[in-house]
Amino acid sequence: MIYLDHAAATPTSKKALKAMEPYFADLFFNPSAPYISANHVRQDYEKAKDEIAHAIGAKGADLVMTSGATESINLAFNILEPNAEVLISAVEHKSVIEAAKKFNCNTINVDKFGRVLINDFKKKLSKKTQFVSVCLASGELGTIQPISEIAAIIKDEVLRRKLAGETTPLYFHCDASQGIGILEAKVGRLGVDLLTINSAKVYGPKGVGALYVGHNVKLKPMTVGGGQEMGLRSGTENVPGVIGFAAAIKDAEGHLNAERKRLEKLKTILKNELKDVPDIIFLGNPKYQLANFVPISVPGVDAERIIFALENEEVYLSTGAACSASKGVKSVTLTAIGLDDAAIAGSLRITMGKLNDEENIKKAGELIKNAIISEKQRV
Repeated sequence: MIYLDHAAATPTSKKALKAMEPYFADLFFNPSAPYISANHVRQDYEKAKDEIAHAIGAKGADLVMTSGATESINLAFNILEPNAEVLISAVEHKSVIEAAKKFNCNTINVDKFGRVLINDFKKKLSKKTQFVSVCLASGELGTIQPISEIAAIIKDEVLRRKLAGETTPLYFHCDASQGIGILEAKVGRLGVDLLTINSAKVYGPKGVGALYVGHNVKLKPMTVGGGQEMGLRSGTENVPGVIGFAAAIKDAEGHLNAERKRLEKLKTILKNELKDVPDIIFLGNPKYQLANFVPISVPGVDAERIIFALENEEVYLSTGAACSASKGVKSVTLTAIGLDDAAIAGSLRITMGKLNDEENIKKAGELIKNAIISEKQRV
């Protein structure tokens, strides 16, 4: 098998599995129970939260643990009242787009590489804007967004409102699901009020995520009950999942630079293998792109047929974001960067990770090239 869809899901690492195992059986206690064994589990849980938070330059008390990025994103938007004015980028994940639809939402345009146009953002940021959401990196293109620059503009607007005696709040949320474990993403440097992270993208277990909540933010719970997670996310804590998330993100942070360099080398190898494919377009920003992303388009071919052909060779990749591809929905992101229907239909998202090395990337490049040429000859 050659797995090239790490942006959709990563395998749970051996370190994460080993860390989680005791909490399924021997240390199964509810961390809210009053006896000492449960208290020990509570301490382990809080330590794991601290380790996850440390990876983004925060403290455990700043995190609300959730079931994944989608819940974290919805919780972030829950700060808003009906009819609030919201700004999101044109290349956000489906969960951000759907959450924003509940409000008065406007979209920030992007360039042909999928990077936010700062001038368009400045133009659309109004006195009434209460919430801005821009991803750390696009889940389809891997394009890295100018988060710190956007944060500086928002900070100036917050100060202007304060000096003018205006009371309309303004919050900045960033979905960092793509990029964590490859980029350094410290909340202080990014300048965000809210940050979404996801265990399933950093070789941790699925069904676990977190929302960083800045000290100036007062969220409202979506799930009520026993008052866990500072009253913002009631329900018995997923102790094994959080322990596994901590082990995975700690391991990723320890090898950040080395892994990024390794992935950049693999990217160069793969692009060299594919560069001779007739009509191929390499998508995304060549300067600001995640090291593991090689999104491509070959206008005029049927990308789904290529995926099925490669599956027979045990090469696994996707068209655009996995959740959109499975529903046959045209990519919002690829439309936003100006691709026509033929280019969108011929688009493939190749994302590498720990399951790849130079040997299988060279082989994958050859197989992908052959599949595309075969499909071109058919049409």
